[in-house]
Amino acid sequence: MEVYLDNSATTRCFDEVARLMHQIMCEDYGNPSSMHHKGVEAERYLRYAKETLAKLLKVNEKEILFTSGGTESDNIALIGTAMANHRRGRHLITTRIEHPAVLQPMAYLENQGFMVTYLPVDHEGKISLTDLERAIRPDTILVSIMHTNNEIGTIEPIAEAGALIKRMNPQTLFHVDAVQGFGKFRIYPAKMQVDMLSVSAHKIHGPKGVGFLYIRENAKVNPIIYGGGQQKGMRSGTENVPGIAGLAKAAELIYEHLDEDMDRMYGLREMLIRGAGRIDGVKVNGCPGREGAAHIVSLSVRGIRSEVLLHALEEKEIYVSAGSACASNKPQTSATLKAIGVEKALLDSTIRFSISIFTTEEEIRYTIQALEEIIPMLRRYVRH
Repeated sequence: MEVYLDNSATTRCFDEVARLMHQIMCEDYGNPSSMHHKGVEAERYLRYAKETLAKLLKVNEKEILFTSGGTESDNIALIGTAMANHRRGRHLITTRIEHPAVLQPMAYLENQGFMVTYLPVDHEGKISLTDLERAIRPDTILVSIMHTNNEIGTIEPIAEAGALIKRMNPQTLFHVDAVQGFGKFRIYPAKMQVDMLSVSAHKIHGPKGVGFLYIRENAKVNPIIYGGGQQKGMRSGTENVPGIAGLAKAAELIYEHLDEDMDRMYGLREMLIRGAGRIDGVKVNGCPGREGAAHIVSLSVRGIRSEVLLHALEEKEIYVSAGSACASNKPQTSATLKAIGVEKALLDSTIRFSISIFTTEEEIRYTIQALEEIIPMLRRYVRH
């Protein structure tokens, strides 16, 4: 049995998405900037996508900017905001558990002379609103806090943070990386006082290489890509029409039965946590129950390196991750696990399981059985 439990890294495309993209690539393949009929056809797909996404977020269509995915969306939000507002201030705020797509641009901006405050988190990965309040200054131009952590599934208090930021400094822009949250929760940026929101298609059963950035109207953000002036000059380059249409179709489908799907996924998550928790030396990271995301389970397995356990599971055709997919090929310690205080002996012994709407109870039972067999066997070979 093949069991794919690495859905936080990427997901299988919906069949409807693949069919739509095939039609656009092979039949409706015009350039949306062209003035003839083929171009008009292509432009219709862009309009459909903007209408679909704007409706789901309850925002204006012109506030949707299409990108190549979450990383580019984060970079535009952070670097574009910093460059557009540096005369007003050079102070930025983020957290210690952000995705590298946020932490690396922040490091770049520090090298450009900006000051960055990194908020700590508790043992479950949550920020303190008191810490956030203390960090906001008159010269704070941007706060960036992720919606759902990609490694441990912690959900941050975004609505409360948005209200606090605007009360403390109404001019401070608030960016949220919602790559792991969109499609799992109902997110309304305007209501939550979020100015920018990053989303990626391939986390919601859409195609890779496409996403969007919601930018509130009148938020001051500079483009970081220049060229043909597409998307009103905010992101030049011929639009990825098949990808954009696929993104919108995936978003439409993922929200169609969201409540029922999430209830079922929370049940599968609890089944996995209970089953794994019966194994000696296994610790669950993150928030319990519905305080955490439905699709992510982080397990630390004492005495067994994550790479060893990952490949042992792979031999049984169970596919998981040793952490964030963006860093999984590099031998580096997770900043998130360090930030939540995971003991040193477990930092390199942590595996992430991430389920999807396609995951079944049979697959979870098979995975638990595999863990029960593999972990004691691997421990027998550990040097003491």
